[in-house]
Amino acid sequence: MTYLQGFVVPVPDANKQPYLDMATAIAPLFAECGATRTVETWGEDVRHGTLTDYYRAVAAEDGESVVFAWVLWPDKAACDAGHARMIADERMEPPADIPFDGKRMIFGGFEAASDSGDAGGFGWIDGMVAPVATARRQAFLDHAAFMEGKLLAAGATRVVNGWGVDVPDGKLTDFKRAVQAGDDETVVFGWIEWPDKATHDNGWGALMAEGIMQQNPPVWDGRRAIFGGFAPILDTDRK
Repeated sequence: MTYLQGFVVPVPDANKQPYLDMATAIAPLFAECGATRTVETWGEDVRHGTLTDYYRAVAAEDGESVVFAWVLWPDKAACDAGHARMIADERMEPPADIPFDGKRMIFGGFEAASDSGDAGGFGWIDGMVAPVATARRQAFLDHAAFMEGKLLAAGATRVVNGWGVDVPDGKLTDFKRAVQAGDDETVVFGWIEWPDKATHDNGWGALMAEGIMQQNPPVWDGRRAIFGGFAPILDTDRK
């Protein structure tokens, strides 16, 4: 099963280009070690929530934006083997002037529980992290299948939902704290790809007018799920 590593990173706005330079240099090393795609997206429509949000997730400071990123692997075994290679590779040593605070970055490993649509290029994504009752995995997948059909018909090009299988606890921040996940809950990490923001806005406008959420409510606690709109800054599938 396709495996993905998900990352949420706080980056000072002034360091956007240095961050992109670093990510561009590291992406080929991931590929050498077996990764099939690396994507970095920059927060353009990331709102503050009343209980949880992306800013709280990484303890973002004033003047910082949120990056939503992922690395795809053929499966978890390939990811684990690739990481063993990277740990031994001196090229993976972080620079002395790393352009973000790595202590506040959150990351985890997820099985691609569902992946629908075209895996080609995109101009905008909705990024999502949510807590789902572990016992309700099938209900989550059923809801995802319903939404995927609606979203693709509304103009989205791809919908991916990752089920957390290796989501570590962090010292300062982590995915579980980001959505206040309980011991009986699993963190999901996913995204919706759109050709551009205008298609996104029009598509969601039509779906909300249709009453999409009332037809099939999500199985997660919407008060704790976090969402945001992001624009791609690096995609190794797009040269």
